[in-house]
Amino acid sequence: MSKPLKENICEEHLFSSIFKKYSKDLHDFLYYKFGSQLNPQDKMQEAFVKLWENCIKIPQDKAKSFLFTTANNLMLNEFAHQKVVLRHQKIKPKHSTNITPEFLLQEKQYKEKLENAIANLTEAQRVAFLMNRVEGKRFKEIAELLEISTKAVEKRIYGALKKLREDIDEL
Repeated sequence: MSKPLKENICEEHLFSSIFKKYSKDLHDFLYYKFGSQLNPQDKMQEAFVKLWENCIKIPQDKAKSFLFTTANNLMLNEFAHQKVVLRHQKIKPKHSTNITPEFLLQEKQYKEKLENAIANLTEAQRVAFLMNRVEGKRFKEIAELLEISTKAVEKRIYGALKKLREDIDEL
């Protein structure tokens, strides 16, 4: 059981004074440790947001420690994310990408046909179809969201697929 805090950092004036006291030091710490590439200003602000979200749990004397630890972890997470991004950018596709202008034109025409065909579906079919194929929702989830039976969802999606096959020769 936690004892009540004498001064709650959820109080605006106290939180504001903590911000004024530590924000520059926190920013400088992040900047000197990680550089400007990972946006130390953003991570500093995110750390203060997390402090505000957890203000009830954190005593005033632990605020500085919480801020610096949280901001450091945010920067480390961002650094790890950037490493993954760079690694994936370096990976070359295994097949050559000799895309011809003819292929690009065909792709554009196909996309237009598909968009027109989807627009020509009934609203019920279009909503169910897009929820399933674009958003990746399962029939049961769609049924719950639309407040209809699973069979009705199946019928709408299969009807949409049939209509799309009729409207687009390439399907």
